[in-house]
Amino acid sequence: MKVVLQRSKQASVSVNGEVKGAISSGLVLLVGITHADTEKDAAWLAEKIVNLRIFEDESGKMNESVLDRGGSILSVSQFTLYGDCKKGRRPNFMNAAGGKQANLLYEVFNQLLREKGVHVETGIFGAMMDVSLVNDGPVTLILDTKE
Repeated sequence: MKVVLQRSKQASVSVNGEVKGAISSGLVLLVGITHADTEKDAAWLAEKIVNLRIFEDESGKMNESVLDRGGSILSVSQFTLYGDCKKGRRPNFMNAAGGKQANLLYEVFNQLLREKGVHVETGIFGAMMDVSLVNDGPVTLILDTKE
């Protein structure tokens, strides 16, 4: 699994002009799933993400997690994270898991985040989505269970 994580002041995801998920302070996660990913990968990522100390404390140091802050997460499925651009001019998405497999693991991942005490909003899996966010910092990290 691969996640692009962005610390945000506010974020939302819309489908056909209708907001499907929105948060104020917290994290935006773009979540990609490949064929070899398992629930073990989802559990590792969920644990890592909710405990990452990437929010500033009163001293201005990154010492607080989204849990410490009581922040929320906007989780957005993003198969294009597994796009291969090495050859040609059009990305190859063969490394992305198929829809059924990816959706099941994506739902497991979001449930694991919720079970850790974080409010999670999502878009609609497989839909064309418009994601809007105010990146805080900016702070953007890439997490990959295979690295």
